[in-house]
Amino acid sequence: MFIKKEELPMGLMLLHTERFKDSRGFFIESFNRDDIKKIGIKEEFILDCISSSHFGVIRGLHFQRYKPQSKLLRVLTGCILDVAVDIRKESPSFLKYFSVELNGDDDTLLYIPKGFAHGFLALSEPAVVLYKADGYYDPKDESGIIWNDRQLGINWKLRENNIQHPVLSERDKNLKPLP
Repeated sequence: MFIKKEELPMGLMLLHTERFKDSRGFFIESFNRDDIKKIGIKEEFILDCISSSHFGVIRGLHFQRYKPQSKLLRVLTGCILDVAVDIRKESPSFLKYFSVELNGDDDTLLYIPKGFAHGFLALSEPAVVLYKADGYYDPKDESGIIWNDRQLGINWKLRENNIQHPVLSERDKNLKPLP
């Protein structure tokens, strides 16, 4: 696995992997624990999840309150606007957000350390996302922030993508804004 690391604000990282193409198609080594550790990611990823979303779906902003998870994610098919909000109270970037467009053609992974609320907007039909987590999902510990919280002021790029009304789960519709 060839990884080119791109340091981002707040401890986030973009990891660029290599794609080998020929007349048959392509091959990617999508994860190699030793290579990930060499670039400074120490977490042991124990859970893989895949989500498929229709165009205009927003998932998030989710986090676990007492059992936070680090995540390593990539888009398998389609395109998303990925958003990570720093919710570490001691952090100089507390309540700041970072967003990046990720797509299934660029072989990029996003590393999100513990202490972030996370969500994304599907910009394609469909958008399929694979993410690894270093902890198990605990439904009793789940929490979140409403996607359009005014205090955060996240630019979800709805207008640029001709999305008038994003699609949300009932759970995400009922998330609360920051106090």
